[in-house]
Amino acid sequence: MTGSEKPNARILAGECYCRAVRYEVADAFSYALNCHCSNCRRTTGSAFKPFAGIEYSRLRLVGGEDQRMIYGDDTTHDAHCARCGSLLYSRVREGKWAHVAMGTLVDAPSIRPTAHIFVGSKAPWHEITDTLPQYRRHAGDAQG
Repeated sequence: MTGSEKPNARILAGECYCRAVRYEVADAFSYALNCHCSNCRRTTGSAFKPFAGIEYSRLRLVGGEDQRMIYGDDTTHDAHCARCGSLLYSRVREGKWAHVAMGTLVDAPSIRPTAHIFVGSKAPWHEITDTLPQYRRHAGDAQG
């Protein structure tokens, strides 16, 4: 996972369900995955969280910064809307990267998820029916 090769990428809009928190992010994501870990399932209320990874500096809040609810610390955290609860992004990898919840993007990104991760803890009621690779933990960990 490296930095973006698209320094002049188009800018995508994103927002929470109630539109209190809005952001912009460069369409220069380095990776996109579907995470099935229990934390992502609980924070989204869904079977998995599709997310796209980008350097945190490429994400900019444009409205409602005071409406964010942060779970974690200044370096690594999940950012939710305090009004509607939507998970907007997770700050990860020592605070240098953001995992943008793809469901909060208003504009379609050019990237698509390339694998399912943490399928070792996926919801027992959910069946993965696509042909994307599946990893028990992080990408690269073969399912066994």
